[in-house]
Formats: sequence, C-alpha cells, structure tokens
Amino acid sequence: MIGFWNNAEELPHEIAVIESDSGKMCTRGELASRTHQLVHMLRERGVTSTNVIAVVMENRTEFIEIFLAAMQAGLYFVPINYHLTAEEVTHILSDSDARAVFCSAEYAKTVLAAAETAGIDAKRRFVCGDESGFENYEDSLRNQPTDKPQDRSEGLMMTYTSGTTGRPKGIKRPPSGKNPDEVGELWSHPMRIFGVEGTDHVHLVQSPMYHTAVLAYANASAQYGHAIVLMKEWAAERVLEVIETYKISTTHMVPTHFHRLLKIDESDRLKFDISSLKYVVHGAAPCPVETKTSIIEWFGPVVYEYYGASEGGGTTVNSTDWLKYPGTVGRPWTWAKIKICDDKGEEVPVGVQGIVWMLMGAFEFQYHKSPEKTSESKRDGFFTVGDLGHMNEDGFLFLHGRASEIIITGGVNIHPSEIEAVLHQHPAVADVAVFGIEDAEWGELIKCVVQLIPGANPDEQTALDLKSFCQEKLAKFKVPRSIDFIDQLPRDPNGKLYKRVLKEKYSKNKA
Repeated sequence: MIGFWNNAEELPHEIAVIESDSGKMCTRGELASRTHQLVHMLRERGVTSTNVIAVVMENRTEFIEIFLAAMQAGLYFVPINYHLTAEEVTHILSDSDARAVFCSAEYAKTVLAAAETAGIDAKRRFVCGDESGFENYEDSLRNQPTDKPQDRSEGLMMTYTSGTTGRPKGIKRPPSGKNPDEVGELWSHPMRIFGVEGTDHVHLVQSPMYHTAVLAYANASAQYGHAIVLMKEWAAERVLEVIETYKISTTHMVPTHFHRLLKIDESDRLKFDISSLKYVVHGAAPCPVETKTSIIEWFGPVVYEYYGASEGGGTTVNSTDWLKYPGTVGRPWTWAKIKICDDKGEEVPVGVQGIVWMLMGAFEFQYHKSPEKTSESKRDGFFTVGDLGHMNEDGFLFLHGRASEIIITGGVNIHPSEIEAVLHQHPAVADVAVFGIEDAEWGELIKCVVQLIPGANPDEQTALDLKSFCQEKLAKFKVPRSIDFIDQLPRDPNGKLYKRVLKEKYSKNKA
C-alpha cells in the first residue's frame, strides 16, 4: 500500500523514523498521531489551508512531523537553510507570507529576530525547547486530539532558490485540493523513477532536509512505508558506519560526499559492510567522470543519477548506461521533455551545445511575487535554470555547467567545472573552486582556490604541483593563472558551493 497515513493505519507499530545520533525511534502510528495533533493545534491558532508555515531546523523527527502535517492540511511548507542570517531568514518569512514558523533551540535567536521583523505572532512561533519569545513545541501539542483532522487536502513544498544571484525566490505551485491519502503514488515518484518499490527498504537522510531533493526523497520513502534514518552531522566514516548498522538500502548523495568518501584509505573502507545498498541516488551538482567511476567500482552498479531543479526536471541514468556514456546525466523522465536551444530560443542539432530547457508534464510553477523572473525562465511551456548542455544521438543529456559561471579569458569560453574535475583527482585536494577574476587585458583570469587534505602543505611547491597536474590534462589556456589555499571552502552541508563569496573576496586583488 502506498501513502504514509494508509500505511500508518495498517501497520502502526512499524518503525518510521530513527535519529542515528541519539538512537531515538518513532513508529508510523506515533508519527501519524503527531501530524494530526499538529494540524489541530495550527487550526486553533488560525493557520488554515493555503497558508504558509516555515521551518528552520536540523534533521530531526520534528522536522518530518511538521512537514507531513503541512502535507495533509493543504499548507505550503517552506524549509529554510539554518545557516542563513537573521536578515536572510526575514526575507524568506516576509516574502512567503509565512503564518507560522518552527525552529530548534540552536537557531532560536536568529529565528526570533527574523519572525519579529516579519510580523509573525508569538502564538505562531514554535521552538523545540524553552526559549523566550516562542511557544514550546511539545507543550503546544499536549492535549490535542490524535484523530485524523477533517477537511484534509494535499499540501505543497514551497522551496526558495539558492540566491546565488540576487534575493532567493519561492517556487510556488497551485494547490490541487486532492486527498492526501490518495496522492502517495505521486509523492513516491522520486523513488519510482529509479525502480524503487516495496516496503522493505531503509532510507538514509544524510544531507539537510531544507534541500528540495533531500526532502522529496525522504517524503517518497515515507509514502512507501520505508524506515527513515536521519543524520544530523555528516562525516565520511560515520556514513559507512550508519549504512552498516541500519542496513541502509536507499540514500541520496551529492558529488561532494563522493569526493570525501573516496579520500578514506581503502583499508579503512573495507572495515564496513555496505552491501545493503541498492539505490544510491545523486544529483545537485556536476560529478567528475573519474569520481563517479571510482564510486561505482566501490559501491557496485547501484548508483543512479538525476538532473533537475527545484522548479522541476528532468533526466535519470543508471550505472550501466552511465558507464556506456560516461558523463551523461541521462535521458528524460517518461513525463518530461528536454530540448537544447541557442540564445535566440531555436533548437540546436544533436551534439551541439546550448541552453537546456525542460518540460515536466503538467507540473506548473511560478516564482512567488516575481512574475518577471517567472516569464524570463519560461518559453512555450518549457523552463530553464541557465544550464548548458548537449544531447547525443541516443537521447542522453550531457551538461557543461551553468552559463552564468562561464569564464571568458582572451575571448575563449571556459567552464570551471572542467578544471575542477581535473583537480579533484589530485591526491592532495580535498575540495576546489575555480572562477573568473576581472582583468583589464584578458577580460578574466582563471582563479583557483583549493582546500587541501589534512597534512598537505599549502605552500608554493604544492601550488606548482597542482598547476603541473593541470598542464598534463588540460590545454594551456585552461590552466589556472594562480592557486590559493583555504582552510574550508564555503559550502553548505548539501555540497552547494557559494562561489559568490569567493569571487567577492578575491575580486579585490588580481588573480
């Protein structure tokens, strides 16, 4: 049976959520009852269908409770990155017209300042714990009925774009009014497109659930009735330990995870039994061919890739097809279409690079309060996020990075992902970022910032070694003009690299 509440009624004693750090467990029946209590409580406080609720919280059971409550109460659910400042949180709360906000004690100070500025009433501000200016989350649920609420309808995620250029915008879809007990099959699609079916899976959430894909895969698992294991803090060997302990069969990763896992000595990798893995789904960022090849050799043919965006998508590819066409992100989903166009919007021939446009069936969206951005990103029903790519003769899509990140040096277009992919293979490199720095003579110069593995020396000789490594694998004009070292690149826990921060820092000095 598909559908979280259906499964909760049929098998209430099955485990629904496990917190790997604390060992806390929650059954389906307990989780369903909590979602019902939460809906009753919110309605008492004036939060009704099509209203917006926001969450600023690490991976914990309460996050899933609040999300599922929204999904059965016809609410818009806005997950907010807990690394944001009070000003940034304020923007999202205000822009989304959030009616209520939930947070954990760790982020209470930031959220309180943002909620007060955004005008959210104190009776609709909730915290997991006791913090001034908030309602205690547990106390708010106490004495609320556990029976299924009346007038239930499908809720929707309203995620905000990363905001790498300008203020982030909410991606909003029209409410369907459907019964939440009847949309489990739709919500399970993120898993179904890879062939995942049945209830005998355990899903590991190892990235923050404020990311669209991470939350979508957790929701899909909940609809199937899979046990969901949550990780709060990410560490390479800890991931392998959790996989072995809980017999994880499905999980979502990003290339940053792959890079860091591959830095573990092979002898240490063999200490862990990860044979339970059946579906390792990855996306969100380009993955170098060498990195993915190594991961498939280690994990086996259980690696699946997707390409898409918070707005929709997309494509998928399994390990077998990827090994046949290394570097591809796959073919379109059965209900999606992909086309490659030039700057004028005209489709280009097979094999020619252009801007990737996507059509995701009947799934419509708009950027909240931003009709201009909505219209700019759409054309004839298709939308784009500005990625560059080409299709091969068998219909497989290959990406070349985002158009906005192209470095133009001496009149030549270079995408930083090509250089980053090479440097990721150097044994001393833990992480790397490549971008353009403005230059009067060349237009832009190629700048490289490297995070080294522990024990490597951030000196001039290492920089020369890295340049030599690039020269062996890249044309001379693609070799970084200069290389700097940094203790930690500015990434969020899901691997999103904030290049804007680096560009602002280094633009003050010539590369």
